[in-house]
Amino acid sequence: MSIQSIQTISTQPFSGQKPGTSGLRKSVPTFQQPHYLQNFVQSIFDSLEDYQGQTLVVGGDGRYFNRDATQIILKMAAANGFGRVKVGQHGILSTPATSCVIRKYNALGGIILSASHNPGGSNGDFGIKYNTGNGGPAPEKVTEAMFARSKTITEYKILAAADVDLDTLGELTLGDMVVEVIDSVADYQELMESLFDFDRIRTLLTDGGFRMCMDSLHAVTGPYAYAIFEQRLGAPAGTVQNGVPLEDFGGGHPDPNLVYAHDLVDVLFGENAPDFGAASDGDGDRNMILGHHFFVNPSDSLAILAANAKLVPGYKDGLAGIARSMPTSAAADRVAARLGIACFETPTGWKFFGNLLDAGKATLCGEESFGTGSNHIREKDGLWAVLFWLNILAVRQQSVEAIVQEHWQIYGRNFYSRHDYEGVDSDRAQALVDHVHAQMPTLKGKTFGAYEVDYADDFGYTDPIDGSISKNQGIRIGFTDGSRLVLRLSGTGTQGATLRLYLESYEPNIAKHTLDPQVALGGLIEIAEELAQIKSFTGMDKPTVIT
Repeated sequence: MSIQSIQTISTQPFSGQKPGTSGLRKSVPTFQQPHYLQNFVQSIFDSLEDYQGQTLVVGGDGRYFNRDATQIILKMAAANGFGRVKVGQHGILSTPATSCVIRKYNALGGIILSASHNPGGSNGDFGIKYNTGNGGPAPEKVTEAMFARSKTITEYKILAAADVDLDTLGELTLGDMVVEVIDSVADYQELMESLFDFDRIRTLLTDGGFRMCMDSLHAVTGPYAYAIFEQRLGAPAGTVQNGVPLEDFGGGHPDPNLVYAHDLVDVLFGENAPDFGAASDGDGDRNMILGHHFFVNPSDSLAILAANAKLVPGYKDGLAGIARSMPTSAAADRVAARLGIACFETPTGWKFFGNLLDAGKATLCGEESFGTGSNHIREKDGLWAVLFWLNILAVRQQSVEAIVQEHWQIYGRNFYSRHDYEGVDSDRAQALVDHVHAQMPTLKGKTFGAYEVDYADDFGYTDPIDGSISKNQGIRIGFTDGSRLVLRLSGTGTQGATLRLYLESYEPNIAKHTLDPQVALGGLIEIAEELAQIKSFTGMDKPTVIT
C-alpha cells in the first residue's frame, strides 16, 4: 500500500463516547458529525493488541447510516493494517450472525452497527459496539480502554479510496486488505441446522395443521426468516411479515413486545389466529413468543426452554447450568434446582454471560428483556429461540398455551411483569433512585399490607470466573414470601432515562395460575408506588410499556 493513500486526520475528542452495556448509542445526527464515528472507531482499534494482518467482521442491522458507517470502518480498517474484513452483503449482518461468523472463522473480533430495539431513521438512533474473539460483547476492561482513548485521541487513520461494492458477493481489495462480502445468512443457517431437528420442524410447518407467523419488524431478521422458515423449512409464503429491512424500520419501533409488535399481536389475538407467532428486534438478538391468543413471558420462556432442552438435538445431553440476569424472574432457578444444575444471577448485559459460557458453567442464558441464547454463540439470539420453540412444539405436539400451563403445574408460576417509564428527565429519574436509596437502610422488617420486607440492597456481582466486581446494578427489595421489586435505570436509550420497575411473585396454587399478572401483582405495584413515588418523580400516570 502506498503510504500516500493513507490519510492521517487531525481530530479532537468528543465528550460522552462511553460505551454502555451494548456499545455506544447516540442519535443519527450525533454520529453524522464530522470525525465523530471515526474517533470512536480509531479508539476501538487503538485499544486492541496485535491486530495487524488479522480478520475483522463487520455488519449491521440496516438502519439509517448503516451503509455510510460501514464504508468508513472498512477504509479505517485498511489504513490501520487489518488483513481481511468479512462484511455482510448490503452491510447487513444480524448480531447473532456476527457472533457466529467471528467464532467460525477465528476472527480477532467484530464491529456491529446497531442500536438494537431503538427506533431508526434519519432522526432516530444509531449504535456501534465491538465484539471480541469469543464472539461476545467486549468486557468492561476493553470498553473502559476505548473510552479512555476517546478522551485523548488527536488523530485517526483512513484510506483515501472509493466506496466498496457491498452488494456483490466475493472478494476485492482495499489497499493491502481483503474485503470479503459474505452471504449474511449462510453461516448462521448452517449453525442452526446443527442444533435443531429441521426435518421434524419442516413436517410441523408443512403438514397443514399448524400455522405460524414471523414478524421481523422491517429489521435485520427478514432475510434470515425468509431463508430459514419459508425456503428451508417450507412454511407457506406470507409466513414472514414485515420482512424487508428498512432504514427507518417502516416508521415502527423494532422492539418485540406487546406494544411495539402490534401487527403480530393483532394476528395472534385476532380471528382465525395461527398456532404460533414470533417477533424479533432491530439487530435480531431478541424474541417475543406468542401462542394462539396467548403471550409467553420471556422469563417463563427461558425456564421452559431449559426444562425441555433434551428434546432438542443440540442439547440432548443436558445443560451444564443456566444463567439469568438479576431482574429476570426466578422461574429458571426452579428448573435448575429440579435438574440439579447451577443457576447464576448476573447483572443486566449479555457480556456477563460470556465468562460463564466460555468456562462451560452455563449452557442456556436469558434476560427478561426478550433475550435468550446459549453457548452456540456469545450473544442472545432471536431466531434461535424461535427455532427452539418450534422444535419443542414439533416433538410434544401440544399448543404453546398447553406447554406453558403444564410447566406452571410442575414448577408453580412466577407471576412477573416489567413496567417501563420511557423518556423520563434524567435528573428526575436519578432523584427517584436517590429517594429509594435513602429509605433502604430502614426497610428490613417493615410491613406493607401482607408483605414484610426481608432485604433491600443494590445488587452487586462478583464474576465467579475472573473475580471482577460490578456494583450498583439495580435496587432490589425482597419480601419474606419470595416476592420482590426491582428498580433500575436502563442504559440502552438515547433520550432521557428509562426507569424500569420489575415485579415478581411466586404462586404455587394451580387454581390461581390463570390470574392476569397485573391483578396478581397489584399489591406489589401499590408498594412500589408508595416507596418510589413513581408518578410524582416521573410525571407519568402510567408506564409507557408493560410486559
